[in-house]
Amino acid sequence: MTHFTHFTPLAHLSRLTRLPALPALPGPRLSSALLGATALELFVLAGRLAVYPFGLTSERGGTVPTGTVPTGTAPTGTAPSDTGPPGTAPTTADSSAPPVVLLHGFIDNRSAFVVLRRTLARHGRSPESLNYSPLTRDVRTAAGLLGRHVEEICARTGHSRVDIVGHSLGGLIARYYVQRLGGDRRVRTLVTLGTPHGGTAVAPGAGVHPIVRQMRGGSSVIEELRGPAPGCRTRFVSFWSELDQVMVPVGTACVDHPDLDAVNVRVTGVGHLALPVHPTVAAAVREALEAPGSGEDDATATGASSVARK
Repeated sequence: MTHFTHFTPLAHLSRLTRLPALPALPGPRLSSALLGATALELFVLAGRLAVYPFGLTSERGGTVPTGTVPTGTAPTGTAPSDTGPPGTAPTTADSSAPPVVLLHGFIDNRSAFVVLRRTLARHGRSPESLNYSPLTRDVRTAAGLLGRHVEEICARTGHSRVDIVGHSLGGLIARYYVQRLGGDRRVRTLVTLGTPHGGTAVAPGAGVHPIVRQMRGGSSVIEELRGPAPGCRTRFVSFWSELDQVMVPVGTACVDHPDLDAVNVRVTGVGHLALPVHPTVAAAVREALEAPGSGEDDATATGASSVARK
């Protein structure tokens, strides 16, 4: 069952699924918000270009080529070295919590998650990033690679399940793994940020790159994900923004499937590129990962506030 809730980066966050619904912004304020979000997008883009080279290699040397199993990530049980700003004491990793896998979007790399990594590490989690090759031409192939990566993590850490956070295309790849390749037995919670679950009408280079065409509405991948998924054990939390200009319509970033346990969280004042780097979104993602898993808190999920889709 799918639920909808709403949060603004300026609001205090308590429990994710108990957030009250907030009224939609009126036209003039929305225009101001759009200008602010666009300025933030440009700032984030400049920063992303600056740090992009540092994320080209995987966490233990080398971008993962198409069809291979990634071999390396930060050791389990210790927080990464980038745990916070100077003077912030690192938190010992919580060995009981599932590992967190971070999956970037199209033509991006693990550098997109620098803020989220620090947020999770400060609260005892040890996130691991997977760089899939930009030469990957098919969501299904990338989902298979993700599955092998997850199996490697489980074998190495002794955990039977993981959590995944995916931005944009990364969220779609993770959903395909969960829903179509049996990944629900391994993935406890899947958090997506600006992911085209229903297919987007805005797909730059759609006529050139096959994997981008698969993000459009009506593609074979999107239609497969509309199919039945009885008994899916993964909990979905999808963050979407009314100012995300890559998701057209914006509601396409919501998970809307009768067989999936999903909460859709509306974000105010944040565009597509800023979703994985906004500090308050990162805090909300952490709360989503700390919330009880699928079936563990049905009363809370059922009581989630609803908002109308744009």
